[in-house]
Amino acid sequence: ANPDATTLIVGLDNAYPPYGFIGDDGNLTGFDIDLATEVAARNGWNLELEAIDWDAKDALLNQGTINCIWNGFTMEGREDKFTFSEPYMYNEQVVVVKKDSDAKKLEDLAGKTVLTQVDSAALHVLEDEKGQKPLADTFKELQTIGDYNNAFMQLESGMVDAVACDLSIASYQMAAKPDVYKQLDPLSSEHYAVGFKLGDEDLAKTVTETLKAMDEDGTVKALCEKYA
Repeated sequence: ANPDATTLIVGLDNAYPPYGFIGDDGNLTGFDIDLATEVAARNGWNLELEAIDWDAKDALLNQGTINCIWNGFTMEGREDKFTFSEPYMYNEQVVVVKKDSDAKKLEDLAGKTVLTQVDSAALHVLEDEKGQKPLADTFKELQTIGDYNNAFMQLESGMVDAVACDLSIASYQMAAKPDVYKQLDPLSSEHYAVGFKLGDEDLAKTVTETLKAMDEDGTVKALCEKYA
């Protein structure tokens, strides 16, 4: 590592496949990890990957413990709290139920127990009066959990009726167990971007420019295929 170089300290959730997770070899891997690694390499930056408590991300960013959040991070509704790179991915919030569930559409979740991740975009949508709070008010219960791997275990075992999550997470889980799950209509749509401390415009701009170059040369497409 070059002591004089900029260090990109990425705050992430390491139980958030396909963006950031512990691979079979015990090492941290994922789509966003690979993107961040390549961006740092192209700029001659040092890279540190910090698995964080997702609830503490704002405080860690303000303290300088991390200097960006790069982890399937939704920019909508957070524009006044963070400085963002330009968005690099479109995403939807969706609901997944078991294949044999009687729920065919969102309205069918009335009286059911729905699980989502703490402080997630899906939770924000379900708590937003202008979003899907009227729908959430029909649930038997809206529960939160620390990570989505456990959420899907609870869904599979029948402890909960549905999981609300990002489209990419739903796709990842459904691809792993296509006979177990099905997806309902989207709750909302949004964009992913890299979040920086408010006012950290230079770093955000450099990351945006590097991501654009990686998109143009096919690097991003290859990573999309790698993580399906």
